[in-house]
Amino acid sequence: MTALSSKNCTSQYQFHQSQQPLDASCLLFLIILAKVLLNILILRVRRKDTCWTFMEYFCFSVAFVDLLLLVNISILTYFRDFVVLGIRFTKYHICLLTQIISFTYGYLHYPVCSLACIDYWCNLSRATQHSFRWQKLLYFLTVILTWISVLAYVLGEPTISVSLKTHRAYVYQCPSYVSTQSHWLSLSMLMVLFVAFLISWQGVVALLQAMRIASYKNKAVLYFPFPPHSGYTVSSRKVLLPRLIVCFLGTWFPFVALQVLVISLRVQIPAYIDMNVPWLYFVNSFLIAAVYWFNSHKLYLRGSTLPVDPFINWKCCFVPVHRLKQVERPMAVIIC
Repeated sequence: MTALSSKNCTSQYQFHQSQQPLDASCLLFLIILAKVLLNILILRVRRKDTCWTFMEYFCFSVAFVDLLLLVNISILTYFRDFVVLGIRFTKYHICLLTQIISFTYGYLHYPVCSLACIDYWCNLSRATQHSFRWQKLLYFLTVILTWISVLAYVLGEPTISVSLKTHRAYVYQCPSYVSTQSHWLSLSMLMVLFVAFLISWQGVVALLQAMRIASYKNKAVLYFPFPPHSGYTVSSRKVLLPRLIVCFLGTWFPFVALQVLVISLRVQIPAYIDMNVPWLYFVNSFLIAAVYWFNSHKLYLRGSTLPVDPFINWKCCFVPVHRLKQVERPMAVIIC
């Protein structure tokens, strides 16, 4: 009786052991599938009348890499064990591929934000625009070079290589890398927003009370009060800051609240989830607002030198009230 019970326990343990990697791979498939669908949704609802920037190209590249990861996980999960060109692929490669993508995503935050900031700063500073075709080619090559550089660093870093080889022996364990870059970047942006709100909270409150809703070119907009003789430039950073805060929080407040919650609860989000299209567009809007504030004396609306945000129409921060034409009865409320 004892031997039979021991045998039954052993068979049950082997059964649960064999089911564990299947459950893990299915869970990973569902997570990546949800992320791919979210990426597609955000890319569909964004404004289409925007000029292409480095961040736009990189957002599409992240969506493509996520889709490619989903396809590879699906193939490896379905066939389980197969050989291609003399190379044997098993379910272990699902974990290996996910870890490599996680490390790559985790080290991309700082380079991407730096390149996007440089892109917006240069576009705002120069008086003339380069050829649209050459600019698109430059963005495309920069995105490809960024991916290759970070991937080469990940594969060549001794610490990461040791980590990948260490977990190779544990088929049922697939630890996820949590990016410190994402954590510090999110914390820095929240601190900047908090300090900016403390500095200009009176202006923000007054602005919210004085805002008006109108229809401009068949679109509902919120515009801010301007002095009667204001021109096309905003020379005072103190005046511009409340407008930028209202525009930014009016669009991204739910995402800001989510970031506060994640940091407060110290939630460990894997890097392959943390790097996503909504997060990139959130950072994109923050960078554009920061560049506007630092270059407030260069903001002109006569030309198309302003960086274009797919989710926030920053023009309402600078258009004087007496310049708005075709003001009709408002039909909806849209935050900038």
